[in-house]
Amino acid sequence: MYVSDFESRTRTPQQDAWDIAATVVDPEIPVLTIADLGILRDVQVTDSKVTVTITPTYSGCPAMDAIRDDLYTAFAKEGYQDVHVDLVLSPAWTTDWMTESGKQKLQEYGIAPPSGNSRAGGHSGPIRLSLAVKCPQCNSLNTKELTRFGSTSCKALYVCQDCKEPFDYFKVL
Repeated sequence: MYVSDFESRTRTPQQDAWDIAATVVDPEIPVLTIADLGILRDVQVTDSKVTVTITPTYSGCPAMDAIRDDLYTAFAKEGYQDVHVDLVLSPAWTTDWMTESGKQKLQEYGIAPPSGNSRAGGHSGPIRLSLAVKCPQCNSLNTKELTRFGSTSCKALYVCQDCKEPFDYFKVL
């Protein structure tokens, strides 16, 4: 018996559906999947119906319509006809839900990933201060915030004082 044979026999319909949903990418940052971002919260399969639960990065995020459409398309390609996408606002999304792989992909794409954790995770004890954002191009900490709001509300615009490259920083939310 091959490992892949064993894996295919032990997989559940929910796992298969999760894997399909997890292929959908964020339209604003196409190197990240919705699973990388942590906005893919749940996938349920009952009979032939699939229900996908997603949480936007912020209320009113314009990417949600595109993500919903891409989910319908991804499931249709795999033969699923009855798909429902639930948009859930509570609990609010936090950058703590991003995967480490997603943060690495952001860095490689030229966007500084969020540094530290949000307070939404219920952390107690010392609060980590982030005094500098690392440049995704040269890793210098000699950076400066140009504006609190970058190309999207989730990002701030920075410039590296060493390599002189501007870059987005995905804010800790």
